[in-house]
Amino acid sequence: MIALYRPGTGALHRAPAGFKLAVLAAGALVLSLYPHDPLSIAVSLAVVGGLYGVSGLPVRVLVTETWRLRWLILVLAAALLIFVSPVAAWISTGRVVAVLLLASLLTLTTRMSDLLDVLHRLIRPLRRVGVDPEAVALTISLTLTMIPVIAGFAARVREAEQARDVRLGIRTVVPLLVLALKHADEVGDALAARGMG
Repeated sequence: MIALYRPGTGALHRAPAGFKLAVLAAGALVLSLYPHDPLSIAVSLAVVGGLYGVSGLPVRVLVTETWRLRWLILVLAAALLIFVSPVAAWISTGRVVAVLLLASLLTLTTRMSDLLDVLHRLIRPLRRVGVDPEAVALTISLTLTMIPVIAGFAARVREAEQARDVRLGIRTVVPLLVLALKHADEVGDALAARGMG
């Protein structure tokens, strides 16, 4: 699996994983439920950008994370622009981007083992009603890492296309799907080896 964590000594790297997860949850709730206007969305995005600065990560990390969201931004913004209004496109797209950038910041500044420990502790009380905390925590962690993993595969396919000087177009999906399925098999084998399959 691709490791998302980037070692560092910034304030966010030193903060407890539980605190960062709580901030992400609170931020997602505020961004989702609070009735925003265009200015508040701009402020929200600036705050998220400021958090990247506080983390001690290079500016290029924020640029890279935003660039990874480019297709989501374009499709969502275009659909809302055509079917609703420019203001709705800015507000809704800004909300989604801010939440996704916060989630990326969490995974960039938190070791997955620390995040799993927090998730396990949060879910442990549900064991009484038949929920397996280990399985749920592992499922959540796999979900958190899957988008960057697929993005990494897409980058590899693009690099291979450029090296061969070919453009597959829609057929790019085939090697991407093969890589994704191979990764899924490897994850399944690893889980089976740990007795979780």
